[in-house]
Amino acid sequence: MFENLSNRLDQAMKTLKGQGRITEINVANTVKEIRRALLEADVNYRIAKDITNEIKEEALGQKVLTAVSPGQLLIKIVNDKLCELMGGSAAPFNPKGNPGVVLIAGLQGSGKTTFTSKISNLLKKQGNQVLMAACDIYRPAAIDQLKTLGEQIGVEVYAEPENKNAVEIAQNALKHAKANGKNIVIVDTAGRLAVDEQMMEEITKVKAALNPQETLFVVDSMTGQDAVNTAQAFNEKLDFDGVVLTKLDGDTRGGAALSIRSVVSKPIKFISTGEKADTIDTFYPERMANRILGMGDVVSLVEKAQEVFDEQEAKRLNKKLRKNQFDLNDMLSQIQQIKKMGNLKDLMGMIPGMGKMVKDADIDDDSFKPIEAIIFSMTPKERESPTIIDAKRKKRIANGSGTSVQQVNNLLKQYEEMKKMIKKVNKMSGKGQLRNLFG
Repeated sequence: MFENLSNRLDQAMKTLKGQGRITEINVANTVKEIRRALLEADVNYRIAKDITNEIKEEALGQKVLTAVSPGQLLIKIVNDKLCELMGGSAAPFNPKGNPGVVLIAGLQGSGKTTFTSKISNLLKKQGNQVLMAACDIYRPAAIDQLKTLGEQIGVEVYAEPENKNAVEIAQNALKHAKANGKNIVIVDTAGRLAVDEQMMEEITKVKAALNPQETLFVVDSMTGQDAVNTAQAFNEKLDFDGVVLTKLDGDTRGGAALSIRSVVSKPIKFISTGEKADTIDTFYPERMANRILGMGDVVSLVEKAQEVFDEQEAKRLNKKLRKNQFDLNDMLSQIQQIKKMGNLKDLMGMIPGMGKMVKDADIDDDSFKPIEAIIFSMTPKERESPTIIDAKRKKRIANGSGTSVQQVNNLLKQYEEMKKMIKKVNKMSGKGQLRNLFG
């Protein structure tokens, strides 16, 4: 989402590359480019002006150390200011109560119902007993959509299809939760195509009746500055606790995301990408600032890896690696683990130094499909002992997987190179040089 902004900021920083010192002239030129980049990214004009003035003031007051170039120093200042603009640190989310209530608000089409299921799934994984309440009484498919999503994640949905009183439904959902041992209720409310008085009055009454521990405003990141205006209107009526940015994987300029925090003085608590139940993340301003500036986000990458980490599988693979018994079944297993972590281009962008490299790269999430198809077309014996795969077998595997013999050859070559690398590592480990590598 922030790809264009990231590119423009990178170009702006090049103004200072090769400069031996910071001067008012070269900083002014760079700051002008940074402001232009922010405005093109749809950042609110006042905010863009304020932040660039602060960057200029701070940069001119800094002495450049011998080991740090002016460009590096400015990147640090911009990173700090972006982080500050987005809230500084992650905002707490604490829906504790008896039961705890989370109220979800926003315009129609912002992704409220999908986010309701995502946050429910997240809380369920944390060991909570969750109930989703369907309080959107206007959109015909809203209740059915929530029920379908509830079935997919294994969370109960409370609904009264014939009742047209959202406050009553919400109160009855709360009673149902208490009677059935649910400790958290997530309330999906109605949205409109635009802010109107009837909508605001209804959701204000729902909030008053439930007294939620957390009220979250869901905003579609692709709606630009309208998102900021809508956030202001909702905040005046609801005084919500935090913002949720959805559709962050969309093709948009992203400036509204940077503006909301400053305009409504409420933190961004979650970000959401895609439709799958697990595509939700706590919003960390410092991590987002790092990614915008192409500095990677190793912490998020590690967290995603931990989510899909299978301890038993790791132990099994560890033993095979030590004995140089890595086969194509293991290769397939590792590919499937990586796919669970999410979008491949996003994952590579989290690696420091890779951000700029993958911006223009054509990295498709379907890249693994031919490899998987080839391995699935092999017999169990061929997967365990790839050396038996001769020309005749390669032709059969290529036909069965819808690929070419050349692709089969490429995969086998990659596999052999991996085996050689593992063998070298094992030798070094055996000499004590990398004793704990596989630990």
